[in-house]
Amino acid sequence: MSSTTLQAVRLAAAGDAGEHRPLIITLFAAFVVATLFITVWAGRQTRDAADFYAGGRQFTGFQNGLAISGDYMSAASFLGIAGAIALFGYDGFLYSIGFLVAWLVALLLVAEPLRNSGRFTMGDVLAYRMRQRPVRTAAGTSTIVVSIFYLLAQMAGAGVLVSLLLGITSDAGKIAIVGLVGVLMILYVTIGGMKGTTWVQMVKAVLLIAGTLLITFLVLWKFNFNVSDLLGTAAAQSGKGAAFLEPGLKYGATGTSKLDFLSLGIALVLGTAGLPHILIRFYTVPTARAARKSVIWAIGIIGAFYLMTIALGFGAAALVGPEEITASNKAGNTAAPLLALHIGGADSAGGAVLLAVISAVAFATILAVVAGLTLASSSSFAHDIYASVIRKGQATEKEEVRAARWATVLIGVVSIGLGAMARDLNVAGLVALAFAVAASANLPTILYSLFWKRFTTSGALWSIYGGLVSSVVLVLFSPVVSGKPSSMFPSVDFAWFPLENPGLVSIPLGFLLGWIGSLLSGEEPDRGKYAELEVKSLTGVGAH
Repeated sequence: MSSTTLQAVRLAAAGDAGEHRPLIITLFAAFVVATLFITVWAGRQTRDAADFYAGGRQFTGFQNGLAISGDYMSAASFLGIAGAIALFGYDGFLYSIGFLVAWLVALLLVAEPLRNSGRFTMGDVLAYRMRQRPVRTAAGTSTIVVSIFYLLAQMAGAGVLVSLLLGITSDAGKIAIVGLVGVLMILYVTIGGMKGTTWVQMVKAVLLIAGTLLITFLVLWKFNFNVSDLLGTAAAQSGKGAAFLEPGLKYGATGTSKLDFLSLGIALVLGTAGLPHILIRFYTVPTARAARKSVIWAIGIIGAFYLMTIALGFGAAALVGPEEITASNKAGNTAAPLLALHIGGADSAGGAVLLAVISAVAFATILAVVAGLTLASSSSFAHDIYASVIRKGQATEKEEVRAARWATVLIGVVSIGLGAMARDLNVAGLVALAFAVAASANLPTILYSLFWKRFTTSGALWSIYGGLVSSVVLVLFSPVVSGKPSSMFPSVDFAWFPLENPGLVSIPLGFLLGWIGSLLSGEEPDRGKYAELEVKSLTGVGAH
C-alpha cells in the first residue's frame, strides 16, 4: 500500500477527514431517531405483562424469524467473525460454522417444547414440575449472568466502532461511547418492551443483510467473482501463505490450542439453545407451529449471512491486510468497516460513504442485540425473582412490569461498567464465553426438565448453579482475563486454567451435576406433573 493511501485510510478511518464527519453523524443520528420512534410507537401499544414480555404473542413465524436473526447476528457476527477470519483465516471461519450449526439443536430439541411449556421465561418451564421459589431464583440468576456476558461483547464492539469513525483514541472517550450505547439500550427496553425491541430487531436484520450483501458483491466484483483469486490473494497478503487457508493457524499449534478449539466448538453448538434472549423469542408467537417456522426462517437468514462472512473476512485480509487491521484494533474488530472503506476507495468520498453506511449498520446491530439481551434479563428478574420469589405471587402485572423497567436500568449500568473494561477484546471470543455459560447452566436444566422424568428440584439447582459457577470461575482464571497481551488485564497473570473457553469442562459438568443432584436428592419426582408437562410440550394443549 502506498504512503498516500495509508494516510487516507488513517484520516478517514480515524475520523480526521472533517468533510465526511457530518455524513457519518447524520447516518448514526438517523438510525437512532428512527429506532426510538419505533420504540415509542410500540411502547404505546404495551398495555400488560404479556405485551411487555412477549409482544402480545402477535408476531408471525416470518416476523419472529426475522427478529431472531436480528437478535442473533450480533457484533460478534459482523465485527468479530470478520476480524477473526481476516487474522486467522480458516480457523476464524469456524465461528461462523459453530454459530449456524447450533440452530439445529435449538430447532430439534428446544423451540417447540419450550413454546408449549412456558409463558414468559425459562423459569416458567422449570417451575411447572418443581418447587417454584428455588428454581425461579436459579433461573433468574443464570439468565442475568449469561446476558451480561453477552452484553460485554456488544459494548466492546460499540466502543471500537464509534471510536474508529469519530477519531476518538482516548480511553475516556471510548468509555463514554459504551455509556451512550447503554443509555440507548435502557430507553429501548423501558419504553418499548418486547414489541419495540422486536420491531427494532426486524429493521436491523434487513439492514444488516442488505449491507453485508452489498459488501460481498463489491468484494467478489473486485476479484471478477473468482473466489479462488480472493482466497489466494488473502493468503498472500496475510503473510502466512497456504497455512492461512488450512486448519491450525489459531487452534492447532499446540495440544492446548487443539483442546481450546474443541472447547469452543462444543460451546458454540450447544450454547444457542440456552441463550435467554433467544429462548424468550419463542414466546412471542401464537403457536408452537409458528415457533418452529420462525426457527426455520432464522436458519435460512442466518445461514445466508454466515456464508457472506467468507467475503467479509477474506476480503479484509486481501484488501486491507492484517497489519492495518491490528493497528486499528488489535483484536481485529474493525476489519469489516475498514474493508468497506477500501472497497469504496480509501482516499475518496465513496470510501467514506460506504464506511459510514456499514458502520451505521453495525451500530444498528449492536443496539438491537443489547435491547434483546437487556429485555431477557430484566424480564427474568421481574417475572421469576421479583413476582414469584420476593412477592410470592402477589405482585400485580403493573408492579411486575415496573420492576422489569428498574431492573433494566440496573443491568444497563453494570453492563456499561464491565463493557468499558472489555473494550479491547475480540467480540466473537467474548460471545463464545456467553455461549459456554449458557450451555453449562441453562441447557442441561432445560433438556432434563423437558425429557427426564426423574429430574428433581435439587438436580435443577445443582445443574444451574454448578454449571454457572464452574464456567464463570474458569473464565475468570483463564487467559481471557489475565496473562496475555490480548487479555482484559494484560499486566497481571493469575490464569491457572489454560483454555480460553471453559465449555470442554463446564458443559459436561453441568449435565453431570444435574444427574447426580437428582439421584442423590432423595426427592420423589412428581410423575403426574411430568406427564402433564410432556403432553403439554409435545402437543401444545393448555399452552398460553
